[in-house]
Amino acid sequence: MLSWDDFRYVKAIADTRSLAGAAAELSVNHSTVFRRLAQIEEGLGSRLFERSRGGYTLTPCGEQMVRLAERMGEDIVAFERQVTGRDLRPSGELRVTTNDTALLFLMTDVFAAFRKQYPEITLDIVVANQALNLSKRDADVAIRATERPPEALIGRRVSGIGWGVFAPRESAPETFDLDKDAAAHTWVGFGDNLAGLRAAKWLRTHVPPERVVYRINTVLGLAEAAAAGVGLVLLPCFIGSANPALARLTPPQPDFADGIWLLTHADLRQTARVRAFMDFAGNEIAKQRKVLEGTA
Repeated sequence: MLSWDDFRYVKAIADTRSLAGAAAELSVNHSTVFRRLAQIEEGLGSRLFERSRGGYTLTPCGEQMVRLAERMGEDIVAFERQVTGRDLRPSGELRVTTNDTALLFLMTDVFAAFRKQYPEITLDIVVANQALNLSKRDADVAIRATERPPEALIGRRVSGIGWGVFAPRESAPETFDLDKDAAAHTWVGFGDNLAGLRAAKWLRTHVPPERVVYRINTVLGLAEAAAAGVGLVLLPCFIGSANPALARLTPPQPDFADGIWLLTHADLRQTARVRAFMDFAGNEIAKQRKVLEGTA
């Protein structure tokens, strides 16, 4: 009889197209994957892969097995979410995802304070600037800067994020009008992965392309480039104001505003450790609201 591990091995080989890649993904030896595949194929009496210089390619039988493995994986994850949601005690491991900017300027102190209050909860922090899939348990809680959280997730908006224009302090203009003066200066621009931000959209429509002389794909990088003297930059106020080499030229701009959301999957909302973190982090972040919104 096939076991769940058999399906995992076949899917790992299919995903990586090699025994070595599957071994790395499964944290086992190359020889273990080779031996296990041979046993599965012998037991089924069918070849699951065609071997070639280009790697391992699924046969029709292998494709059927991988499709079943994917469905089984989804069912297992759904079951884990439902069972985890019945926790009654705030203990165990909690995986939280946030981006590098929020981690450095906001969340590390919140995480440390949470650990002191809930010592039986172990935090696993995943720093990722791309959105992780909470439905697949990539994380239990996501801290996201957005005004449009995914409909599949639930949570609350705990603060706004004010954005303003910053300049290198040593060369900051004495006066600056966002509507009239923007095209007269060089700017630090947003990389492709940040193109959906309101500030990035404004920059594309209000500043000639030739005036955007430097682009980078992290908000931290935007601040560092402007501080080094590259040009003006649009930044969350709490990041720009924390850098002594930058001077803020404008008040928070409503057209660029974002929000900070604490989000989780519906199946996890009653889990004790998730509920404890959502409440605690929400209260702690709210204490920094004036700084985050740029009105402090």
